[in-house]
Amino acid sequence: MKHFLYFLLLAACTGAHPRFFADDPLEREPAPRNVDKVLSRKLSDYYDLFSHQFGKTGERQPKSGPPIRAIASVNTLGEPMDGAWYVKRHYYRRMSAEELRRGPGNANPPAGKKWTVVGAKSEGITPGFTILDEKKQRYFIKFDPLSNPEMATAADSISSRFFYALGYHVPENYIVYFLPEQLELGPDVQLADATGKKRKMTNRDIYEILVKVPKTKDGKYRATASRGIDGKPIGPPRYYGTRKDDPNDTVPHEHRRDQRGLHVFSAWLAHDDSRSINNFDALVKEDGRQFVRHYLLDFGSTLGSASQKANSPRSGAYFFGWKTAARQLFTLGMVPPYWALAKYEKFPSIGLFEGDVFDPERWVPEYPNPAFLNRLPDDEFWAAKQVMAFTDDDIRQVVATGELSDAKAAEYLAQCLMKRRDKIGKAYFAKVLPFDRFRFDGAGALAWDDLSKSVDGARVEWFAYDNDTGRRTPAQGPGAWAVARITAPSRPKQAIEIYVRNGTIVGLDRTW
Repeated sequence: MKHFLYFLLLAACTGAHPRFFADDPLEREPAPRNVDKVLSRKLSDYYDLFSHQFGKTGERQPKSGPPIRAIASVNTLGEPMDGAWYVKRHYYRRMSAEELRRGPGNANPPAGKKWTVVGAKSEGITPGFTILDEKKQRYFIKFDPLSNPEMATAADSISSRFFYALGYHVPENYIVYFLPEQLELGPDVQLADATGKKRKMTNRDIYEILVKVPKTKDGKYRATASRGIDGKPIGPPRYYGTRKDDPNDTVPHEHRRDQRGLHVFSAWLAHDDSRSINNFDALVKEDGRQFVRHYLLDFGSTLGSASQKANSPRSGAYFFGWKTAARQLFTLGMVPPYWALAKYEKFPSIGLFEGDVFDPERWVPEYPNPAFLNRLPDDEFWAAKQVMAFTDDDIRQVVATGELSDAKAAEYLAQCLMKRRDKIGKAYFAKVLPFDRFRFDGAGALAWDDLSKSVDGARVEWFAYDNDTGRRTPAQGPGAWAVARITAPSRPKQAIEIYVRNGTIVGLDRTW
């Protein structure tokens, strides 16, 4: 910190503006400023749909001139920092098979033989309960549809663990099995009917919810028990702008790398329901500070599931698109969209999921997302390298947490994820030089990993670098300050520049 203040003082006195400071690259976000009060908000699902589908939300990439990069949300190496939005996990610190299966936690399933129902939702897409276990811990109970036993609960378990390993904050999701006599109705529980009018809930209401969901062969009900997130719920974050009442939320969400790259992760896991309403902000308190933490949640509509039915064959396409509508009109429907060519194996516990026709470049959520639309090749590479870090065995380990009773269905799901993973790597490793994990080897030479294992003939040019002025001059190798420019003849427009201070890599730029 003393060195950091020194550089600030030097810049003020001399007019110099150093690019790198003594504490670069930062691994964690600076300690959050204390948040005394944040207003809770509730977003309208319909407004969100229409404003994104037919309006223009957030700041978009300019049609001409330099693009808006996600540099305000990353450190000098281009990596998001550990903090309220994101935590570096599997790609950066490889997780064991046990850690992948555990995800955000597997030590806190609902406890006790009796669970108290304190809330319920009998209407809508996903009817279910809110319960308190015998430790007074809150859980949200969600079920599979009668037509597709195991499908939504497996998707919720599997996708929550993938998103956790990819670095996001997610709730603890457990697959539970219970008998109806384990449920006890709490006092004065209110239930809203189809019109929104509330009345006192009865045991008959519990029964009417349970008759809509499947039983296992031994007469139990299978469900997802999502443990309540610690802290005060304050409503979901949007995919654009900032929360005006959160002093730590300073980067517009459409320009955050962890939100832009989420497009790639969502494409991999068919999270087409990736909209604001399915995210969650909580006001939490840690180390004497109160701040907002951002979560992803509700993964029952991922993989081949649409929660209460199998996913649509058109999953990965917008609900509506002017170009698509015009194409179908003028071709009289004779040119089918790419997704219509997909073929699916008939596994009720999977729904509709495949990897042969999947195209990560064409995949989109249900309606336009400003953060996804703003992604650039360096955002895509950041995400793709993390997807590609999952080995076949890693994928099978996570798929196993879905507890699918049909081994063939589980293997089919794993194979689809592998195919989609490989297509993501092929698509996005082609857009930038796919080199990463830069380091100096034992002989003092700059080394890296070619994540594509396909680029030959890379060469390095060294320059001495002035951190105050940005001036560079040719050099034979690294000095106190240096820049290494890496290029490859097969990719003339792509380059990487590595900034070095006293033998330590402190910065990275990618061009394409």
